[in-house]
Amino acid sequence: MSISFPHVAAVIAVFCLTVGCASTKSDSVFYGETPYTLETDTIKRLKNIPELGQPQITIAVYNFPDKTGQRKPNDRFSQLSTAVTQGPEVWVINSLKAVGGNEPWFRVLEREGLDALIKERQLIRSTRELYDGESDVKNQLKPLLFAGLIVEGGIVGYDTNITSGGVGMRYFGIGASEQYRTDQVTVSLRLVSVQTGEILLTVSATKTIASYSSGGDVFRFLDMSTKALEIETGVATNEPVNYAIRTTIEHAVHNLIYEGIECELWSFKIEE
Repeated sequence: MSISFPHVAAVIAVFCLTVGCASTKSDSVFYGETPYTLETDTIKRLKNIPELGQPQITIAVYNFPDKTGQRKPNDRFSQLSTAVTQGPEVWVINSLKAVGGNEPWFRVLEREGLDALIKERQLIRSTRELYDGESDVKNQLKPLLFAGLIVEGGIVGYDTNITSGGVGMRYFGIGASEQYRTDQVTVSLRLVSVQTGEILLTVSATKTIASYSSGGDVFRFLDMSTKALEIETGVATNEPVNYAIRTTIEHAVHNLIYEGIECELWSFKIEE
């Protein structure tokens, strides 16, 4: 007994549809993509914040550590790779520099690479004195700027598998399924006064990270249990953790600006 033509046509149609969608996505993801600069919606909101109504604020950003201790999940063996980025201070600096757009609110000072900066200044000073004979005060390097405020904080939470679920069905050997999972990342920022050591502001922000997968399969006997046709296909989409952390930090900085307005630490410029 052989399988009828309509059954074969239905199997081929399902296979072409699922494999076609999956191959289209894989081609767009893995082939021919050039590097690009991503400007998030939150960064655009930071750039559109009104002009500062006082002199530019000098601020320093030190290390912004990962305080979660989370490792990348793996069912087979232990991994040393961390679950989140170890350089989030880059996004903190980028967010602070973006506030105000063309009229920036903050002068952000280098503190993460302070050792390298001091060594380079010492090298310049010793080279000038040794080879150029420049020991006059007027030819010396200008002193480093000091900050009145420090931004501290870190990634304080990374919770995996907050919610998960899925749905699937099978009919006459043709099946399809969908699954999803959500994780959650939380960052915290605090603004500290250098003069007094007082914590002036503290804010936190949380974002959900979504993962989604879908797949289909076909299993049919073609000739009295002697010949079998089996086809499987699927695709998964995972939101990048680094992107989630970046947007969460940007949102926290946005909240920091407006909480500072409420606490009268700074103010918008009043148009005359």
